Amino acid sequence: MELFTPFAQRSLSLRNRIVVSPMCQYSATDGMPGDWHLVHLGSRAVGGAAAVIAEATAVSPEGRISPGDTGIWNDAQMAAWRPIAAFIRGQHAVAGVQLAHAGRKASAQRPWEGGGPLAEGGWTTVAPSAIAFDEGWHVPQALDQTGLRKVAADFRAAAQRALAAGFELIEVHAAHGYLLHQFLSPLSNHRTDAYGGSYENRTRLLHEVLAAVREVWPQTLPLWLRISATDWADGGWSMEESVRLARDVKPLGVDLVDVSSGGLVPHVRIPVKPGYQVPFAARIRREADTAVGAVGLIIESAQAAAIVENGEADLVLIARESLRDPYFPRRAAQELGQSLAAPLQYQRAW
Repeated sequence: MELFTPFAQRSLSLRNRIVVSPMCQYSATDGMPGDWHLVHLGSRAVGGAAAVIAEATAVSPEGRISPGDTGIWNDAQMAAWRPIAAFIRGQHAVAGVQLAHAGRKASAQRPWEGGGPLAEGGWTTVAPSAIAFDEGWHVPQALDQTGLRKVAADFRAAAQRALAAGFELIEVHAAHGYLLHQFLSPLSNHRTDAYGGSYENRTRLLHEVLAAVREVWPQTLPLWLRISATDWADGGWSMEESVRLARDVKPLGVDLVDVSSGGLVPHVRIPVKPGYQVPFAARIRREADTAVGAVGLIIESAQAAAIVENGEADLVLIARESLRDPYFPRRAAQELGQSLAAPLQYQRAW
C-alpha cells in the first residue's frame, strides 16, 4: 500500500506518506518553545508520522500571530528548538519547521481568548497595503522598500537558525491570509509599485523570500511551500494562479507544494467536508508536474490511503485528526493491515 511506502526528497527519505501538519499551539513565551512543544511534537513522532512540522514559527517579533507564538528570530529560540528537533529525529521522523510572518493578521489574541485584535499589549503590524483584515482590526503599515528587504532577510536568518537547531525540512508559509499570501492576492495587495498589480509583481516578494531561504538552506535538504489555492472570494487569488506559481517556484528550489485554501478575508463561504481541499492538490500535481501535499479534514485511514493511491497527492498532512489522535499513523497501519515499526520501548505491546 503506497501510503506506507517511503518518499524520497533530496537526501531525505520519509518512512511513509503521513506528515503532521504545522498547528499553532499559542503556548510560547517570548517566542521560546518549551515543554509543551517537546511533548506535543515528540508524541506525534512516536506516533509514526514520517515528518513532524513545527507550528508557524515567526521570523520576527512583529511576525507573530499572537503573543503565544513560537519564534526563531534569535539564538536563544534556536537553542530551545534544538532538543525538540533532536527528539523528533530520534524517533526516525523528519523534523520540520514552518517559517511564517502574519502580516496584518498579527497582534491578535489567542483563540481561547477570542482571537480578535489585541486591545492591550499589541504591536504595529505590516502588510502590502494599509488595509485592515476586518472591521475593528488595526490598520497595518504598508511595507516600504526597507521593510521589504527586512522581510526577506528575516526569512533568510530564520532558515540559518533552523538549520543550526537541527531541522531537516523548512516550509515557507504563504497561505491562510498571512503576509506572503497578502502580497499574492489582489484583495489585500493594492500596491502600484513593483510589488503590486500584475501576477509577476504580486509574487515578487515570495520569490525573493524563497531565493533568500535557498541561499542558506542546504541543497541536500527539502524546501516546501504552503499556499492557499483559492481565497474563496471574487477577485482574489485564483486556482489558475496557484498552478502557475507551483510551476514558477520549482526553479527556486521548492520541492513540494502544500496545498491549503482560504484565510485571507473573513466571512467567506467554504464548503467544508472531508477532503474538500484535495482536488486543489490533485490539479496542481497534474498541471504543474510537482510534488504536492494534501490537507483538509483528512480524518480516516482509508481516505488518506485513497488520496495517495489515486495520485491526488504525494503526501497527506494530518492536522486536527492528529490533535485528536497523536498515533493516527499507527492506527491507520493497523486498520489497513500494514506494518509500522514501533519504538523499542513499545515493541512488547505489538
